[in-house]
This record gives sequence, structure tokens and C-alpha cells, in this order.
Amino acid sequence: MRLAIIGTGYVGLVTGTCLATLGNHVACIDIDREKIARLEKGIMPIYEPGLKEMVGKNVRESRLSFTTSLAEGIAEADVVFIAVGTPSGKDGKADLTAVEKVAEALGRSLDSYKVIVTKSTVPVGTTERVKGIIEKCQKKKAHFDVASNPEFLREGKAIKDFLNPDRVVVGVSSPKAKEVMERLYRPLQRVNRPIIFTDIRSSELIKYASNAFLAAKISFINQISRLAEKVGADIKQVATGMGLDNRIGPRFLQAGLGYGGSCFPKDVRALVHMLKENSCSSSIMEAVEQVNREQQQILVHKAKAALGSLKGKSIAIWGLSFKPDTDDMREAPSAAIIGALLKEGASVSVFDPVAMEEAKKIFPSITYGDDPYAILKDAHALILITEWDEFKEPDFKRVRSLLKAPFIIDGRNIYDPQEVSSFGLTYIGMGR
Repeated sequence: MRLAIIGTGYVGLVTGTCLATLGNHVACIDIDREKIARLEKGIMPIYEPGLKEMVGKNVRESRLSFTTSLAEGIAEADVVFIAVGTPSGKDGKADLTAVEKVAEALGRSLDSYKVIVTKSTVPVGTTERVKGIIEKCQKKKAHFDVASNPEFLREGKAIKDFLNPDRVVVGVSSPKAKEVMERLYRPLQRVNRPIIFTDIRSSELIKYASNAFLAAKISFINQISRLAEKVGADIKQVATGMGLDNRIGPRFLQAGLGYGGSCFPKDVRALVHMLKENSCSSSIMEAVEQVNREQQQILVHKAKAALGSLKGKSIAIWGLSFKPDTDDMREAPSAAIIGALLKEGASVSVFDPVAMEEAKKIFPSITYGDDPYAILKDAHALILITEWDEFKEPDFKRVRSLLKAPFIIDGRNIYDPQEVSSFGLTYIGMGR
């Protein structure tokens, strides 16, 4: 099939590349000329394991191309995906400016039948709104259908998630659109991993409800971790006991610093806004947000309690991205934590395998190390924020010899407290 992807951000670039890998011809479209020029040279705008190699292969085999011309990119496409950003506005509502501009441009350029698909995460009713904008802006009346196809990609595992999905959700309103989308996704269908067809509005809500539920699990276990500390329990043992109940499951029950990234924070906020807009109680989702905000500050309080005062203290931090295997700093817990440490008068040194260039845009004046151990010398504490693999089995003897004070604050509970203590270090975890 011939496809067009409008937007070469995280979702658009991964989606386009993976669909090309399945044998389709894909044109990726973006208004950012510099980004397109860099992509044509094989320079990726994001870090995602395996993506650079996959893009290069599909470009060489003439299945993947890049352009700044929307009219040129969609000309021969059977399906056009809208994959532009929908960031949070000041009130938490999703900002649909980019989606609406794309819809206007599609209306001006559409001259033959296509299925127009909202891949971006959008509030319920947006796909129908896109249809109305396209119809209003059409110069030449060409028939088209709209569909909703939310993405469920984990950063760092996005290629695997796309090619081996738990499910593919597609909202359609016509048999023809269903036929086209079924043909497109048939190669990904597996036993017990179905293509689910719904009405358009249900498809849009599935995305928000899924992300909000996972965020709620994270905030739930983090709130229980605070109780675990007070009563002398170990949250890792509590979570293990809970997770063995197949009605609950172990995933997303890891106490730590809460959620971040480009999806959960903005999607929870948007869902809160939608609930209020429709006169529904938003108390559960607002509590999820509040617990998440508090969790990052708890770590700073722990550092302050251990050191007495943070003023004039040197703090070393391992990990900056909101999760491993990505350079994404959007709403990363590290940003809130570093900001609070600096406000308390601490000096901060950091190391992350791939996210330091992104972090420099936020904190240009803190110290960035060349390796994890270089930043430990004379630091009063080491704080683990992102659980990259290379941090999971450190040389604790070396860590202790470099630190000025013996504190390790484990924001992700990846270390064994007894092992850490055996090297003369003081272990501080979350809910332990």
C-alpha cells in the first residue's frame, strides 16, 4: 500500500518506518525543513534503539521517503496518518492547533479517495472535527473517510511494540475504511493479539483510558510505598505479593519517582479536562496527578533529611531521561528533582548514556560527566533517577571510595539494601 505520515516526531517516524518495513511505500511529511534534511542524511531527531538502522534500510530499498510538501506526499497515498503533537494547554486541555492546521491543508490538497487517520492522541470527538475541517476547506470535492488509530508505543521499545502489538485499535465509520485498515494491519494480527474495530469515539477514549489506568497503578503503588516506610514494610515485597494476583498483575507496580514522558502526564491532564467538560467527577485522575507530583519531591526531602541541609552540598545523579532507552526529557522526574536541588543551594553533577544533550537545553549550567564514576568524586550523595542497565550492577567499592559522604538514594529501588550497606554505604530507597 501507499501511505503518508504527517509529522516526523516520535510517533510519526516510528509508525512510518515500521509500516515501510512491512513492505508499504511510505512518505513522511514535516514542515520542519531542517528536520527533513537531517532525516534524508540519516540523522535521527530522537533516540530509539534500532530506529536509525531501520530507517536507513527502508530508504535504501526505496520504501521510505521524506518531504516537506504535503500535496506531494499524499498524492498517491491510500491512507494518510496525522501524527503531529497535541501538547497540554495551560488548563490541561490538549492543544489541537497542529491537528487542525493539518486538516486544513488536507482539505486544500485532497483530490482522490483516501482514509484520513488520526494517529495523534486526541480528545474524543476530534476525528469527526477533522472530517468537518477537511470538508470545509476542500477546493475539489473528493470523497474520503476518517478513522482513529491510537498508538500504544513505549519509548525504548517502540519498534517491538509496533511490530508485535498487544492489540491494534481502529475506530471507523464506514465499511470501506474498515476494509482498507484491515488490509493494512493484517500482517500484524496474531492469535490473542487482535485488530479491534470500534466506533471512532470509543477508539479515541480507549487511548486515554489505557494511559490513565497505567498512570493510576503507578501512583497507587507510590502512595502505598509511603505507608510502607511508616509502618516498616518493604514495598518491593508488597508489590510482589500484590502482583501475583492475576486480577492485578505485576506490571506498573514498581514504586519509585512516578511517571513522566510525553504521554502519561498530558493524557491524564487531558482526561481530567474532558471529565470536567462533560460534568463528570475527575477526583480519581486528579489524585493520580497529585501523587505523581509529590513523589518526586519526596526524594528531595530524603536527601535533605540525610544531609541535614542541601546548601553547599554536591549531589551526583545517575540518569536523566524519564525512562531507560530514550533521550526524552519531557516531564522527566529528573527535571523536577534537579530544579528542587538547585533551589535548595546544592550543586549538581549528572551522567546519562544518551539524554545529556537534551538535558543541557533545560539545565545548561550544571556539570555533565563523561562517565558514571567521574561525577562521584567528593559528592555528598549519589541519587539514582533512571534505571539504565549500566547502573544496575555498579562497583559499590569504587562508589564508596569516591563519595565524600556515604549516601545512595535509590529512586527506582533497583539495588539490594543489604548489599549496598555491606560496602559501608547508607542505602535510602522509596518505601523500604
